[in-house]
Amino acid sequence: MGDVELAKVESFSLDHTKVLAPYVRKIAVEKGPRGDAITNFDVRLVQPNEAEIPTAGLHTLEHTLAGLLRTRLSGVIDLSPFGCRTGFHLIVWGEPTSVEVATAIKQALSDFVGKITWEDVPGTDAVSCGNYRDHDLPEGQEWARRVLDQGISIDPFDRSVLV
Repeated sequence: MGDVELAKVESFSLDHTKVLAPYVRKIAVEKGPRGDAITNFDVRLVQPNEAEIPTAGLHTLEHTLAGLLRTRLSGVIDLSPFGCRTGFHLIVWGEPTSVEVATAIKQALSDFVGKITWEDVPGTDAVSCGNYRDHDLPEGQEWARRVLDQGISIDPFDRSVLV
């Protein structure tokens, strides 16, 4: 090992062979100097090391969910895809519960599958996206359908699926 010091990252301590996706998992709550809370959630859509959402579909999901979630969950700061393409980090102000987040995700995915058309997807041109040619709405919708069919759990190790 080299002489470079790396901070420990919680996500890399998670045993990805034991989790049961799809799920929402609270990773951490960070408190700012004035006591403001920021919560980081693991929104895992597909089973790690068994599947991954293709980049174009994930990209379209990311752009659209960024807007849909902000209408369903207050305090959304960012929704960022995991490099492994199995889900997203969701960063929010405050301390919503996993049930609140999973409910918002389920509602957003339902609208993504049932109501969103290409014209609704934000950031699909060179001005508003750094890789605008890499989108695929039908692919994103197919993966969202799979998640909805399986249900979203609020426990990463148990299929405590939301109704």
